Parts: sequence; structure tokens; C-alpha cells
Amino acid sequence: MMTSPSPLPARVAVIVPAYGVAHLLHEALDSLLAQSLADWECVVIDDGAPDDVAGAVAPYLADPRIRFLATDNRGVSAARNRAVAQTSAPYIALLDGDDRFTPEYLSRTLAVLDGDPDARLVTCNALIFGAVAKPRLCFTSKQGSLDGTRGSLADVLDRSFGIYIGTTFRRADFETVGGFDEDMTHAEDLDLWVRLMLLGGHAHYVDEVLGEYRVRASSASASAERMLLGNIRVYEKALTQLAGRGEAGVAHNMIDRNRRALAFEHAVDQVIDGDTQGGIAGINEHGDLNGPMWMVIKRVWSIWPGLARPTLQWRRRSHSRGNTESFASFLRTLARGSNGPG
Repeated sequence: MMTSPSPLPARVAVIVPAYGVAHLLHEALDSLLAQSLADWECVVIDDGAPDDVAGAVAPYLADPRIRFLATDNRGVSAARNRAVAQTSAPYIALLDGDDRFTPEYLSRTLAVLDGDPDARLVTCNALIFGAVAKPRLCFTSKQGSLDGTRGSLADVLDRSFGIYIGTTFRRADFETVGGFDEDMTHAEDLDLWVRLMLLGGHAHYVDEVLGEYRVRASSASASAERMLLGNIRVYEKALTQLAGRGEAGVAHNMIDRNRRALAFEHAVDQVIDGDTQGGIAGINEHGDLNGPMWMVIKRVWSIWPGLARPTLQWRRRSHSRGNTESFASFLRTLARGSNGPG
């Protein structure tokens, strides 16, 4: 393998958690080696993974910029914090072990941080690929309420300014906020973005595809309920620092929105678990299934409530990673497997 280690001190530390993705790690590291900016350091961390991360990273250790760290399993937040602690570069970039950078990722994001001291983080657009029907972009509409490039704290809180996980920020800011919260098991990335934004300044969006985000059919993905609970925890934490500020209203609104979504998911659980009437009542009270198609479906449920369970099971599958089943395909399957309403 050809290497091109930089003789200069590293400007950015690239943190690569690799739990369960040893077979894909070479793609992430190859994308790092292909960067136009060469003065980086990298720590690949195996926090008790079930696969051979050490074997996967071994061919890359000839490049002195890449190091390997093996620890016990304490979750991705602890893994990233441990890896960051092994580095010293003034900037930090996140690269999950199954994702990829495009060649200009580091050059473009560091240029923003170099030139804008008020940028708390730099994010970008990314291509979603892998176990999806077809590749698509992470972001397809204007970012935030400002100029589309800068995002305010309120924009980050209300999610109108999306932040791709492959994001770059300052070590000094990361240390000021205490790194990733290791008690957060879900929404830990949103929690970090919000705490960085609470330092003041703005988020910066580079409207270029600088990252590639892989969806895997076997990806471990949190349940909707747990992710919503994580979101609520993020906003509750933020409120402790937002007293008297206008953004407190945004945080309260997002807590209410996530609680309604959580009640909706519980109602879906009721239907799937057999309490059809109670679950449908909860869906009608808390849900957002108000598009034309769903209005028709809910009318059908009022006549044939037994169809609610398979329909909502399809909806759960359709929102899971790697699922490609269309609603039309689901209807064909339902028709083949049904002897008629009953």
C-alpha cells in the first residue's frame, strides 16, 4: 500500500469508531488516504467489537498517521471520547467506519474553520448509499432560517438546519463542552451539536457532497421510541442553559413535538400488540398520518380494523434502515395473503 505521511504536525484528528464494520473499514480508510489535505492524524477505535477490527486496520498502520486503539465496550460516545483523547490536532472530524469522505472533505471543512472563528461546527451534504432503493442526498432543501449556509442555535434545535454525522469542529470547543455525553445512548450526536452551539456563533453548511453515508440492511438501529426519548433528553438538557432566552421556546416546542411522536409510536405498538381499537384511538389523537393516502387508509380501518395491524407493521418496516419495500408492493402482498376482510 502506498502511503504519503505528512512531515507537518497534524491539523485535524479523524476519529473512526469501527464497531461491527471491520469488513467495510478499508473503504473509510482509503477515502482518508485519498484526501487532498495530507496533514491529519487518525485513530481507529475498536470498543469491544465482535469482528476483527484489528486485522482490518493492520495493513494501514504502516502509515504513521493512522493508529489503532482497542478498549472495552462502553458505547459510541465513550469510544469517540477515548479516541479524541489520544490525539492532539486542533480540529476534530468524525468518520464512522462504514462511511466515506470525498477527497476534498478535510480541505473544505478546515478552510471554513480557519476563516470563520464564529463557526462552531462545519457540516456538509452527503450521499446516502448502500441498502437503499437508489442513492439520494441527505439534504435537498434550504438549510435553516438564515442564508442557507449559516445555522443558528434555534435552527439546530428545531432541526431545520440538518447536521450530517461526518462533521468537523474545534478541539477547544469539544473540550469546553466536555465531549460526548457518555450517559446518552441515543441522539448523542444531536446533543453534542446543541452544546457546541450553546457556546455562541453559528453552524456552517458546505453545500457540496463531501461525505458518503452508508445504510446497511444489518445496521443496528435504535427503536423510534428510544430515539425520541434521546431527543427529549437533549432538549431538557439544553433548557438548563436557555433560561430567559428565546430559544427556550423552541426547545419546549421540540419536547412537545417529540412527546406527541412518542405517544403516537406507543399507539402503533398497541395496534401491533393486539389492542386495535385503543391503538387506533391513540393514533387519531396523536398521529401525523394526515396525508391523502393515510386518510383513505384510516377510513378503511374504520370498516375493517383488522387491516390496521399489517399496515402499521409495514410502516415500521418502511422506516427502518435498508428497507426498500414500497407501499404498492405491500398492498400486493396483503392482497395475496388475504382471504378478504374479516
